[in-house]
Amino acid sequence: MGVILDISVLIAWERKASALESLAARRPDEQVGLSVITAAELLHGIHRADTTARRLRRSAYVEQVLASFPTYDFDLGVARIYAELWATLERKGKKVSAHDLIIGATAVSRGESVVTFNRRDFDKIPGLSVEVIA
Repeated sequence: MGVILDISVLIAWERKASALESLAARRPDEQVGLSVITAAELLHGIHRADTTARRLRRSAYVEQVLASFPTYDFDLGVARIYAELWATLERKGKKVSAHDLIIGATAVSRGESVVTFNRRDFDKIPGLSVEVIA
C-alpha cells in the first residue's frame, strides 16, 4: 500500500521549504507517488509565475518533486474507475472537480490513499481513503 500526494500538500511544502523526502522517510514501507494530473498542476504553476525569479524557483522545485516521486498515468484501468465514480457521484448529486476525481480514481485503482490538505472533494469519493497531514 502507498499514498498519492495531492497538489495542496506539495504547494504547502514548497511554501514552507519542507524537505520532500520527509513523508517518504516516515513511511519506509509505503510507496509515495503522484497522479499525472498533479504533475500537470505543478507544471501549470510554473507557467503562471508572475516573475522570472519566481518561475525559476518554482521550476526547480517542480523538477525536484518529479524526480523524487513516481508519477502514475491516467490509463484505461484508471479511466474505468473514474467513469464509474463520476457516474455514481452524479447520481447522488455530488460534484467533484475533474482533477480531484482523476487523482482519487488513480488512488482507488492502486489501493492507495490520497494525502491532502483539501478533504472537501476527496471525502465525497466512495472507496477512497483520505489522509490529512500536518
